[in-house]
Amino acid sequence: MAVKQISVFLENQPGKLAELAAVLSTQKINLRAISVAEASDFGIVRIIVDDVFNAVTGLKSENYICSLTDVRAVEVQDEAGMLANMLGVLGAEGINIEYMYTILGKKTNVAYMIIRTNADAQAAKILEAKGFKSVDSEAMK
Repeated sequence: MAVKQISVFLENQPGKLAELAAVLSTQKINLRAISVAEASDFGIVRIIVDDVFNAVTGLKSENYICSLTDVRAVEVQDEAGMLANMLGVLGAEGINIEYMYTILGKKTNVAYMIIRTNADAQAAKILEAKGFKSVDSEAMK
């Protein structure tokens, strides 16, 4: 069960992230999660939104370079040690985390870890076998 993530390439300049947010706001797109990674000249903004099609359409109409990636959303109990447990399960099986960030939904005592691994299908099976639940975009509302 994959979640669609939009990756947007931005110049690493003051105000560029605000401009991106304004474009999404104009399109009435609700951000569910955001991660910003920077390099010297550009950054990669990874977002999970409530309306992927309209977000991508709006961004491309404003000349943003963006792409879609399938990522996994894993429900993790909001308790000390649960992240270490999940990551330990994957590490023990040789699964590498390429990147990860968090969504806090409306469900109490739960966080959703957005992860991209070097072996997504295998990671999903391993996590499910250990009691971790993968969820879709609707479940994270």
